[in-house]
Amino acid sequence: MSKKRISYYYDPEVGSYTYGLGHLMKPHRIRMAHELITAYGMLEKMSVLRAKRASAESMTAFHTDEYIHFLSRVTPETADELTYNGTRFLLGDDNPPFDGVFEYSSISAGGSLAAARRIQDGAADIAINWAGGLHHAKKREASGFCYINDIVLCILELLRTYARVLYIDVDCHHGDGVEEAFYTTDRVMTCSLHKFGEFFPGTGTLDDKGYGKGKGYSVNVPLKDGIRDDSYKSVFEPVIGKILEVFRPSAVVLQLGADSLAGDKLGCFNLTMHGHANCVTFLRNAGLPLVLLGGGGYTTKNVARAWTYETGVALNMEQELDDNLPWCSHFEWYGPRYKLEVQANNMDDINVKDGSLDRVRISALQQLSELGSRNAPSVGMHDVPRQSVGSHLGLGDYDVDVESDGDMDDLDRKLAQHARYVYRLQESDANQNSDESDEDSDTSYSSRRKRMSILTNRYFDASAERDPCGQNPSRRKFFKSRAHWDPTFGQVTVNDRSLFATDKSLSTTMENGGSTSGYADAMDEDQD
Repeated sequence: MSKKRISYYYDPEVGSYTYGLGHLMKPHRIRMAHELITAYGMLEKMSVLRAKRASAESMTAFHTDEYIHFLSRVTPETADELTYNGTRFLLGDDNPPFDGVFEYSSISAGGSLAAARRIQDGAADIAINWAGGLHHAKKREASGFCYINDIVLCILELLRTYARVLYIDVDCHHGDGVEEAFYTTDRVMTCSLHKFGEFFPGTGTLDDKGYGKGKGYSVNVPLKDGIRDDSYKSVFEPVIGKILEVFRPSAVVLQLGADSLAGDKLGCFNLTMHGHANCVTFLRNAGLPLVLLGGGGYTTKNVARAWTYETGVALNMEQELDDNLPWCSHFEWYGPRYKLEVQANNMDDINVKDGSLDRVRISALQQLSELGSRNAPSVGMHDVPRQSVGSHLGLGDYDVDVESDGDMDDLDRKLAQHARYVYRLQESDANQNSDESDEDSDTSYSSRRKRMSILTNRYFDASAERDPCGQNPSRRKFFKSRAHWDPTFGQVTVNDRSLFATDKSLSTTMENGGSTSGYADAMDEDQD
């Protein structure tokens, strides 16, 4: 029996939310996993907790205030209005504005934050939140079925106590949201093993190694279709072992996306349940504080099996688990074999056939060897910042000179500088992939942001606006209006007519967004 203290977070309401009829992401899989864990009698061997849901304020530790405010308000009925016809916050069809999206996100984020605090307090050696692991969410928009990046929030919380945090992602898709958040820092090393090549999100090459102070601290292991247990183990253990040697993390966050299992509806790997769980075994044996999070996984019965087994691995009781599934509420879903297993299929392992696995392993180890000559990054003793992050960034008070503020220490200034840099980095990254702008567009919003769909693995124009019928995409135009200031009359006019002629014409014009459509009708009504 494991001597490690395990904390397990679960909210009974998490399985009640739905992305919509026919959507591949099923929050119900978390409930299925919990029922199977319960049936195996694991709960009595762990501290079972229900985390407090994350507040909007706690989510803004990473996400923008505007985005969090949007999530708290959006409904299927108001989505078109609040997203400006699908050009902001929720791009494409991957992230529908379903009922309760904010509550669902707060459960996910709350569990990951609570898991981090449990580790910080020394109350647990391993903390588990299968509702977490939503690694695609960006600072100000949803992506790849992910609305709130609970992983980034979890790591930020851990950094309050630990000098270095290692993030490992074994989801079939690249952990782009987490990598992007910590791309310029050496206190967090991100390592993602993922499918690459015309596959969502289209990032995560061997050359993506970090930037500035974070150069070398983003490790990517791009893989090809059909990778099996032995091949995966041959790259996972050497690379992670080298990271533990060179980076010497104080804590580890492991994202266990189950779409890397064989037979997943969106994945293309060929891992068995045991091959997937070997990642947990390896890190459990490393003896570091460990946070286990969920992630992708779209064949629900296999997701429940894998996370149940990996909970058993965390408890060091995997040998005691009977292959024949015990009775549980969704027992009929596990037919026809009704066993605790996810078997490999007959896919070819392209990684071995073309020899690319060896090249990827050598490249990753070479990157880590170059870091070996440096000392492991750390952070000196410092006071807890005495101002809010908003004050450090100059938000809400643009007259304050941040550099001359006597209450700020060096760490405060560095945090503010880093946050501003990441924001600009995201802007420049969007501009690099943009098409040529239309002549009618404002220069500040001229770039077309390209995004890839996790459902189709194809790019789409994120700045295109659809008409109510879904046809004829056109560019969004900001601050464009037919209203202008007429110096002759000293008032605002629209097509040579005064905008302030009557209260009724003003309200009508505002309702029409500055357009003159309906203006003549309003004037006729006034005359009547």
